[in-house]
Amino acid sequence: METNGVRPALMLAVATAGFTVNFWAWALLSPLGPHFKRTLGLSASQQALLVAVPVIIGSLGRIPVGALTDRFGGRVTFPLVSAAAVPPVLFVGLAGQRSLTALLAGGLCLGVAGTIFAVGVPFVASWFPPERRGLAVGVFGIGMGGTAISALTTVGLTEAGGPVAPFLLTAGVLTCYAVVAWLVLRHPPTTVRPKAPRASGARMAAALRLPITWQASVLYAVAFGGYVAFSVYLPVYLQTAYGLGQADAARRMAGFVLVAVLARPLGGWLCDRSGPLPVLVAVFAVLAVCAAAQSFTPPLVLTGTAAFLTMAAAFGTGSGATFALVTLVAPADLVGSVTGLVGAAGGLGGFVPPLVMGLDYGRLGSYGLSLALLAVASLVTLLMTVTTVRSTLRRHAAPARCQAR
Repeated sequence: METNGVRPALMLAVATAGFTVNFWAWALLSPLGPHFKRTLGLSASQQALLVAVPVIIGSLGRIPVGALTDRFGGRVTFPLVSAAAVPPVLFVGLAGQRSLTALLAGGLCLGVAGTIFAVGVPFVASWFPPERRGLAVGVFGIGMGGTAISALTTVGLTEAGGPVAPFLLTAGVLTCYAVVAWLVLRHPPTTVRPKAPRASGARMAAALRLPITWQASVLYAVAFGGYVAFSVYLPVYLQTAYGLGQADAARRMAGFVLVAVLARPLGGWLCDRSGPLPVLVAVFAVLAVCAAAQSFTPPLVLTGTAAFLTMAAAFGTGSGATFALVTLVAPADLVGSVTGLVGAAGGLGGFVPPLVMGLDYGRLGSYGLSLALLAVASLVTLLMTVTTVRSTLRRHAAPARCQAR
């Protein structure tokens, strides 16, 4: 199907590519965590802070970026965010690896690449009808696989071309994408643009008053936050808990990311067919069971691998289902603002666990308590899903039924 000569599928493909490239940049520090630990003499807590710090700006920055996307559209903000990510990538590569302070400063600025998510969800959703938005937003979510690209290439590029190589390559790809996005992307013809657009502050206040904003924030903090936490900290976890080498741990992290990435469109597709509620209930039940099992640090060869891959599938499915819920319930002209707030909650949900895990291992020599806390958080979220989220969906469905009559 074409709309004004521009195919929605093309817009989805370019948006997904942008998500992928920016998440590649966002995750550059994680695979190099063990390297920086050796070269800079970092403690376990400092290493955890280093790999988690880009999440701060990548999370909080989604709030203003989501509001800007509501105001100006993804056709403007996609190339803008991608271009803004280039200077911090170059700084870390060329000058930021000499001290922990420089790395932390560069990592904070590198977080701008993580804000791209708040651009893509409203942009993609506005190109597709409601009955296809779940799958479309889920396909866009495949872009979080950029972290897998980082995991698979960063260490190898560093060994082959030196510590600057992965950062120069990523900066070049980001620059090329910003140009392509500016030339190819178009404003969706279905975008809701009021004659007198609300100011960003008013739009944000309206989004904050929506129950779905707070409910989806909790869902996403656990689902996507868990994915982010393990995608940045899993190499450290596998090396310290199971004694794996750096390359082996990075490959296993890439496998974790791949499963989560493939499961994200599945979550949206399932929501298009059965609704978000049963999908979310299943996701958090599975997470609770798997996290509880992994808290005992079972053998990695079978039980541990199965637990982590199952959690990866649940994280991806839950992330896709959460935004299928958002695009279904949130007003069309506030999807960007709601996405920014929910995305920030998801990113912050990924910032805290690595710090807790680093502290847990430093104090107790085990990650059991951290994973037990994940199991508890999943159970609490499951309870919220079957109560407050169910109620919100019923209230949203009631006006739709009245209109159908």
